[in-house]
Amino acid sequence: MEALPPELANCRACPRLVEHRETIAREKRRTYRNESYWGRPVPGFGDPAARIALLGLAPGAHGSNRTGRMFTGDASGDFLYPALYRAGLASRPTAQAVDDGLTLRDVWITSSARCVPPGNRPNRDELINCRKWLEHDFDGLPRVRLVVALGGIAHNSYLDLLRSRGASLVKRDYTFSHGALHQLESFSGAVPLLDCYHPSFQNTNTGRLTAQMLDELLSRAIGLVGPWR
Repeated sequence: MEALPPELANCRACPRLVEHRETIAREKRRTYRNESYWGRPVPGFGDPAARIALLGLAPGAHGSNRTGRMFTGDASGDFLYPALYRAGLASRPTAQAVDDGLTLRDVWITSSARCVPPGNRPNRDELINCRKWLEHDFDGLPRVRLVVALGGIAHNSYLDLLRSRGASLVKRDYTFSHGALHQLESFSGAVPLLDCYHPSFQNTNTGRLTAQMLDELLSRAIGLVGPWR
């Protein structure tokens, strides 16, 4: 799978998001004033043979929008990658830059929107515009057996993707709840969906999502897909 096809790298389909991502990349945060920001759509990242797909919300303003890699260089990644490392799914517990040597095993990380949105809230039209890139990732991951939704928007994005492919599901029958497992095998091309609170600083700082909770959820995810072969 080509993680960053030219059409994605040069995408300007959502004017609001384009303006926001480029303004952030131009103005920068003082801490990173000497760094070059990515400032473009962020591609998926991980193991092309992954059986677990982690589906997030969108790039962080001074994380992925700066580094160009999912959950890299911000507080969410500082919480997520150590958990992936403890679970044996990441080669190292830190994610700082695209050239830091980090690799993933049996996991692919993607997101509902590929550009950083104002207030971390992409609107519906922007999510619809970006859905083809979610399709692109899933189409390139033939071994995926489980989707882990990091937050309610990611949860709904996966259900919307299935509906766009002809699934006659009713979203209210599949309510987001941390730890909830939604069996979707009855819909063509669907794999089960496991819900997890997003590892945002707001959630982890308040204790809504703890390291133990994330460790337990990842352990469950590994159990659901079976041992590595």
